[in-house]
Amino acid sequence: MDVTAVVEHVEQVVAARAAGRGVAGVDNVQVQEALRSVGKIQAWLSSSRTELTSLLATDDPFPERTAADCTRGSTRDAIKDRERSSTIDHVPAFGGLLDDGDITEAHVDALTNTARNLDNDEQRTELFDRVGDLADVASVATVDEWRRRLSLEAKNIRRNDGIDRLERQRRDTRLSSWTDGDGMICIRGRFDPVTGRKLLGRIDNTVAALFAESVPDTCPTDPVGKQHHLNALALARLVAGDAPSTGRPEYIVVVDTSSSDGNGGPTVDWGIPIEIPHRILAELIDDATVHTIVVRNGVVLHAPGNLDLGRSTRLASPAQRRALRALYPTCAIPGCDTRFDRCKIHHILWWRNGGNTDLDNLLPICTHHHTKIHDADWAIELGPNRQLTIHYPDGTIHNTGPPSRRAA
Repeated sequence: MDVTAVVEHVEQVVAARAAGRGVAGVDNVQVQEALRSVGKIQAWLSSSRTELTSLLATDDPFPERTAADCTRGSTRDAIKDRERSSTIDHVPAFGGLLDDGDITEAHVDALTNTARNLDNDEQRTELFDRVGDLADVASVATVDEWRRRLSLEAKNIRRNDGIDRLERQRRDTRLSSWTDGDGMICIRGRFDPVTGRKLLGRIDNTVAALFAESVPDTCPTDPVGKQHHLNALALARLVAGDAPSTGRPEYIVVVDTSSSDGNGGPTVDWGIPIEIPHRILAELIDDATVHTIVVRNGVVLHAPGNLDLGRSTRLASPAQRRALRALYPTCAIPGCDTRFDRCKIHHILWWRNGGNTDLDNLLPICTHHHTKIHDADWAIELGPNRQLTIHYPDGTIHNTGPPSRRAA
């Protein structure tokens, strides 16, 4: 982006801010155009900062510190600039896209992080080669969409290396502990996918066995805090050896007949990282209970259990939660990437207004958007294929299509 273009974008921002302070005010169209200009300017500044920090490195033994002093930023920010520069060196097309404001620094950071998490330089080289052909995709994708595309490319690169990767992951398994400022013992674990899945399955089943009827008085009322609290108590009981028998682990298999697997069949999602080799996957499910849920265009065609409970209970049942998880990997509000496990199950027609606990009246909503619905006058409707319509207080209406697991 040349200087003239930068100045034009700055002028748009200045004009919108001035109009907003005036008597007549500013309309939303002008504000939106100004925000787009802000995005272009930020990308250009990021590109400039990245390039200049890299130039410092030719003579400066600690260019990150010097850059941080000059910009009154942090050394960490300057280090990220150097990392972006290295990534752009591998994929030069991204330097031009960032300079023109067609992508953001977050797009470059997503590529940096994906490459870092691969296992070796050969895999990273393959990723950079693939991404070099995806510049057009990056320039029209949101950051979340770009991360998902990179994740897919990384999984495809690793696919032929499944057994070796699992062995490396097992060697990298770690558990650490420390005492925080409140005197609480904190534990952090890093497990290979197979061990981690088994551990999480045991914790989930123990929570269900211990707290199906009631929860302890110490339990928070917030759904997310409540789940974390019960998980911790269940883990402690498992370690102590006095947890009740929890039965077999459970896996949810989602068959999406509206999406192709590339071989003429439907997409099948086991809810397990693709890095787990098929032989290991077979061993995992051999000793597990598998719940198969079939979906198509937002409609559950098949799922085990009763999905319509009417007014018999306010809380969604495990069967209903499994079905909703099959449809929504994240919060149902478009653009929100809060994972399903951190969402509340919301009644479209509120329970206190006579709403039923039936699948077609339930939606996973994160705490932030749940507050918007209950306290900020958002109104939502659900169509026959779970098309979501959101009515905002200012009269704006947002319509979406059926949920897609590709949003995961």
